[in-house]
Amino acid sequence: MDCEGALSVFTATSGNHCVQGVPFINDILRYDSLSIVGLEKNTGKTECLKYVLERLPVETKRIAVTSIGIDGETVDQVTRTQKPEIVLREGMYFGTSEAHYRQRRLVSELIDVSDESTSLGRVVTARAITGGKILLSGPSSASSLRRWMGEMQHRFNIDLIVIDGALSRMSSASPAVSQSMILATGAAYSANINTLVSKTAHVVDLVNLDLTTERNVTQLMPLEKGVWFIDKDGGLHSLDTMTSLSRDIHFEGMDDCETLYVAGALVDGFLEKVRQNKRLRQAELVVRDFTKVFVTPQQFRLFIKAGGRIRVLQKSKLIAVTVNPTSPSGYVLDSDTLCGRLSEAIGLPVYDLIKNQQ
Repeated sequence: MDCEGALSVFTATSGNHCVQGVPFINDILRYDSLSIVGLEKNTGKTECLKYVLERLPVETKRIAVTSIGIDGETVDQVTRTQKPEIVLREGMYFGTSEAHYRQRRLVSELIDVSDESTSLGRVVTARAITGGKILLSGPSSASSLRRWMGEMQHRFNIDLIVIDGALSRMSSASPAVSQSMILATGAAYSANINTLVSKTAHVVDLVNLDLTTERNVTQLMPLEKGVWFIDKDGGLHSLDTMTSLSRDIHFEGMDDCETLYVAGALVDGFLEKVRQNKRLRQAELVVRDFTKVFVTPQQFRLFIKAGGRIRVLQKSKLIAVTVNPTSPSGYVLDSDTLCGRLSEAIGLPVYDLIKNQQ
């Protein structure tokens, strides 16, 4: 069965109707990298990874897969619940630790052993000669992950790299790492459907923040620390040693500010100070990407309602949102209701992959 055929048996809930044969895999193939990120453990991230790997066209595309955490265990090490195993197909490239490479249940061709070490040994890169099961535990940081990805694309002309994100580590989904992403949410994130929809919609709002201007990108991308502003004439100014985490935040002498840039983390206290400053509220607030935004939904809504604008230097494409309506404790939300409510809130189709495979 080809990709289109494999997809035709699945449905995605969008609003109050079901969409048949959504081009889930075709959307992924438009990009050279994909991160799959769970908002909490047991939200279906591994099931989503399994779904994607089973349907990618390995006959015509070179696919590589790795993890920034540890994935592929049969039992979750925190909740002790069963987890789906990661199965690679013949021809897939993969990166994992030495310890987990020794435990592989497939025949593979060893390609490289990295000089960089993780807690489970060096990162081993290989190609699957036969299909089989694997534990994934690849590069342990975003910077080492980027290096591994660059090497794979340069040496082996990889068409698509699939990254399994780690718990609460959005860094793997940063646009500096991957061009696209899938977000997995579910009852493990919150057993209250209203809270679950609200919290997930907030993350989607952050992922979908608009890009700033090309001029701003050119001026601000090299700046990795501090707080800066661009005046109406295009002049760039540093606010000395200020960061968004500073206790004393003062904005004197910034009446001509058109763009305010936070190179590090954007937090509630800083955002509130900007919102309370009528002049700065009219400026464009820029961050590097959505993974740098650590503000609560309440503060975010207050800022936007007051006319504030937050933009990013880099942006990933959100391919899909998936849900797992069952929590590790056994609490089950109604799948159709959850998908419909969440889809309405975010304006995108929402997939319950487990239900749609039954």
